[in-house]
Amino acid sequence: METIDVLLVDDHEVVRAGYRRLFESTDDIEVVAEATNGEEAYALYLEHHPSVVVMDLTMPGIGGLDASRRILTRDREARILVFSVHENELFLNRALDQGILGYISKRSASRVMVEAVRQVAGGEPFIGQEMMPFLVKRKASADSQLVEALSPREFEVFRLRAEGLSVNAIAELLNVSPKTVGHHNTSVKQKLGAANDAELTRLAIRLGVVTP
Repeated sequence: METIDVLLVDDHEVVRAGYRRLFESTDDIEVVAEATNGEEAYALYLEHHPSVVVMDLTMPGIGGLDASRRILTRDREARILVFSVHENELFLNRALDQGILGYISKRSASRVMVEAVRQVAGGEPFIGQEMMPFLVKRKASADSQLVEALSPREFEVFRLRAEGLSVNAIAELLNVSPKTVGHHNTSVKQKLGAANDAELTRLAIRLGVVTP
């Protein structure tokens, strides 16, 4: 039986410990590395080239979507399974559009996680039952459709600004100049029809991009 090597990415130690124990109880899944943020996830992916990346979305700094984009840009064959508290069409659509193979909720049963890892490792998509209504819809509200038009980098700036990070802080996280972040922020406002950062934050909360 071929072992499935997993890179586990989540900023909460208790969450990683729980899933690590779950995978250790199987005969074919092994956690080879753990990351607490997107930057670590990207570096550890390049180091270990795991069979599957089990990726949280909301973490300090670089989020799971941006980390996944970087990994998939480097390796289009990377197999990523999202496990997240976000159960909405916006995050699901962006994940699938990026080439992420699987998406399950953190409230999924343990057996679902194991099944999802095995299926994604085989190159097959896996969408949790709780996400199926959104998959069937694949169609969002007018606000969500506007957000869908954002580029991956614009979406990351949108998310981080909505979380309250300054332009300079975002520039440091994304390793770009503050001027570049400011340009993206202006573009986001124009595309979303927001007059200021407060309106962006309200929109982000309404769509479930961030929690109040």
